[in-house]
Amino acid sequence: MSIYTVHEPPPKADTGEPDPERFVFVRDGFSFWAFLLAPLWMLRHRMWLVFLGYVVVTVALQVGLRLIGASTTVILVAGALVSLLIGFEAASLRRFTLWRRRWKNVGIVVGDDVESAERRFFDAWMTRSRTIPSSASGEARASAALASAVPPARRSPVSSDVIGLFPQPGAPR
Repeated sequence: MSIYTVHEPPPKADTGEPDPERFVFVRDGFSFWAFLLAPLWMLRHRMWLVFLGYVVVTVALQVGLRLIGASTTVILVAGALVSLLIGFEAASLRRFTLWRRRWKNVGIVVGDDVESAERRFFDAWMTRSRTIPSSASGEARASAALASAVPPARRSPVSSDVIGLFPQPGAPR
């Protein structure tokens, strides 16, 4: 199961309601394509500031290593390590870019793939939007959807059994 963060676009001037078709689900974890083709991946996701930073860092790294007389192997390993870092931090870079564009992080959802995560999030979102008055803001509805998107087993412990190293919060001792 993968963990996705859900991002709501900034509201358009003519509508107050969020458009569910524009929501973005960003999967946490390693991104193979960001590792393999970092510059193209950044351009595909329109991450201009991240791309600029990547170019500056890689050029400075390459020039610095050449100036100190590093071997070609060291230069290639340094480039591979930068690509590996991009692969591990791809989700954080996307979230940073969305944050700079004033998108709101409205929740976290778990799913086998992005379709099941979307289905789960929007099912909970629609359920909560029916119970919340229509005068409430889209952010309040999304926050309520987040609360119901958490699996019931994690919301309220049914027994005092401890699984793992730490007990559930609020469970009797």
